[in-house]
Amino acid sequence: MNIFRLVADLMHLASIFILLLKIQKTRSCAGISFKTQLLYAIVFVTRYLDLFTTWISLYNTIMKIFFIASSIYILYLMKYKFRATYDPILDTFRIEFLLGGSVILALIFNYDFIPMEILWSFSIFLESVAILPQLFMLSRTGEAETITTHYIFALGGYRALYLCNWLWRYIFDGHVEVYAWIAGVIQTALYSDFFYIYYTKVLHGKKFELPQGVV
Repeated sequence: MNIFRLVADLMHLASIFILLLKIQKTRSCAGISFKTQLLYAIVFVTRYLDLFTTWISLYNTIMKIFFIASSIYILYLMKYKFRATYDPILDTFRIEFLLGGSVILALIFNYDFIPMEILWSFSIFLESVAILPQLFMLSRTGEAETITTHYIFALGGYRALYLCNWLWRYIFDGHVEVYAWIAGVIQTALYSDFFYIYYTKVLHGKKFELPQGVV
């Protein structure tokens, strides 16, 4: 494992802990997109089905279990425990198009036309756009709590670092994941405006607010 993947995994873990801290500390899931969390749960479940068939390492197994369990737990918190604090009126992105598009791409672009490989490709394509409902919700409110922006930044940073991980593996191992590269570039690009505002405002102690005319 290279340093980029290790730091990326740590940032991914951090994003989940930050989100759980935000929900538990404020006892609210305001500003969080349930649809994005649902998409991530689908991503982890479909990607890590090999948990029951393939052993890679203890680290790998623990991470897979954690991501599946934590994503389901977050859905539980939003759907039941803190349901009253969730505003579906703001969370209106049509995820059917994301799911349908990912299914079509997975059926066309995969390394082998078998269920496990198709599901893996599906998870890769879906993850690249899973943040869209959250960003759309952010554009509707025009602002966000600082801790919520930290969560989104950590999530975006994890994907950006995975691009470095894939580049490292290509240079030193000759390993290429074409579909993962393409999906990773798309996903990182979706964060570009958010990264800019995060850097110019949040990191300078200001409240995260979108420029007038963006909302």
